[in-house]
Amino acid sequence: MKLGDPIAIGNTAKIYLYENKVVKIFNDYLPDTEALYESSKQKFAYACGLSVPKVLDVTKIDGKQAIFMEYINGKTLGDLLFENMKQAEYYMKISIEVQQKIHMIRTDSLEPMTEKLCRQIKSVDNLDESQKLYLIQKLESMTFEKRLCHGDFHLFNLIMSNSKVTIVDWVDSSAGDIRADVYRTYLLYLQFSEELAEMYLRLYCEKSGLSKNNIFQWAPIIAAARLSENVSTDKKERLLDIINQYCP
Repeated sequence: MKLGDPIAIGNTAKIYLYENKVVKIFNDYLPDTEALYESSKQKFAYACGLSVPKVLDVTKIDGKQAIFMEYINGKTLGDLLFENMKQAEYYMKISIEVQQKIHMIRTDSLEPMTEKLCRQIKSVDNLDESQKLYLIQKLESMTFEKRLCHGDFHLFNLIMSNSKVTIVDWVDSSAGDIRADVYRTYLLYLQFSEELAEMYLRLYCEKSGLSKNNIFQWAPIIAAARLSENVSTDKKERLLDIINQYCP
């Protein structure tokens, strides 16, 4: 099968367009169950009635794990925003409406967010054991109703097509606290644009009734979990600053 050049390259996979389908080819170092694991999360979101690309097949191509899925022809909200910065608040409001639809879904079917975050914090090299212990104890003390959380929600994972917004990239989804999901989105924006991050947080709080202080209870936990990912040195320093603001 000749897929041609990828249309996108991520940390774990390359994305191709083939016969009007999207093909996601996973990197070799990932566990053999990675494609099935990710596709099951996407199928769950689809079954919940959310606008998500339909999974068509999970297979192997030249020995590599692959997912075939529906192709959504459109532009990301991130691309649309940067084409017209005057409409930034308009596109951010659309994204928040989508995120709140996700957060309305109660679930016990996915991996618990707390388990995932605990695993990530324990794997971080940049923290000492006392900091990890503090963060894990704080994580275990949090109380919340389990809701569907995307885990990597931002404007570039939302595709606008014929006035309909489709949500992609569900690999980090979990059953958890919506406040943690909101802080994660805020943090992703913050590492790119403080102006966009503050706009997002203000609009989400206005629409949801949540307070900034309530959301920021998750700040050191989510920042520490983010450290376990492949981030640049300057981003690591910012994350450590956030953690050190809260850790004794």
